Amino acid sequence: MINSKAFTKSTTFLSKHKKRFPPSMETQTQTLISPIFGEITHFSHPQHPLVQVRVPYLFTCTGCKEYGAGSRYKCQQCDVHLHEFCALAPPSLTTHSLHHQHHLVFYTKPGGGFIRSRCDICGKTTKGYAYRCSTCNFEMHPCCAKLCRQMDFPVHPHTLILLPTTTLTSGDPNFNCNECNRKGPGGRVYGCTVCDYYLHAVCAKNMVNGLYANGIKAPEKPSRLGAAVRLASHVVAGFIGGLLEGIGEGVGEAIFDSMVKSKSIGRSRPKGGYGGRD
Repeated sequence: MINSKAFTKSTTFLSKHKKRFPPSMETQTQTLISPIFGEITHFSHPQHPLVQVRVPYLFTCTGCKEYGAGSRYKCQQCDVHLHEFCALAPPSLTTHSLHHQHHLVFYTKPGGGFIRSRCDICGKTTKGYAYRCSTCNFEMHPCCAKLCRQMDFPVHPHTLILLPTTTLTSGDPNFNCNECNRKGPGGRVYGCTVCDYYLHAVCAKNMVNGLYANGIKAPEKPSRLGAAVRLASHVVAGFIGGLLEGIGEGVGEAIFDSMVKSKSIGRSRPKGGYGGRD
């Protein structure tokens, strides 16, 4: 079932603020609803309609490249999946509790440059759709835009507040997430004002993208350090193996050459020996 309120809000925003955005952005980000209930035409995949489906399986959103589960918009002919909030994302957020200083503009691609863009809320790399501030460097995933400064989560009985970065981040050595029982990997932290409970913003995100509701744990991606260590161990093992093989071949060749030489000397020696009679 389509979220008619969210769509109405999105289309109303588009028509109301049409003059504030370049024509290319208006065309690029506009999402149209078809007469068929629960079906949309999206700018990212205009060749086929996207149908709203609800299946309790993990998927990777084609738009933001983040995980999701449950309700999504899906192409029935192609492997295209979009979160509901990515499919119906407005072109701009004039006010948001996580960045109320400036308005945020919707972008379909990550920022260029050698340094990867990172979400200022969850700390993960932004690889696709994102909301970005044109005044400062603030950026966040559309999924993180579903979070608020103060929220109730199903994992804790008390209301949690997003702590300021000056107070605590997940990179702090004293921090430990009560949901995943881990430190890091950077990003903002929710804290309880009643008890000593903390929650990664990245873990909180799984409670708005459908993973928690469908009993799915986000797959863990292997760390680069672990991959580098494994690669180095393979290289070293290969080098040592080759070295030992080379040494073995060298020793074998030396023994073989020695045997050949001894046989040739024996054949060339006279029967009477070198000290034979005249």
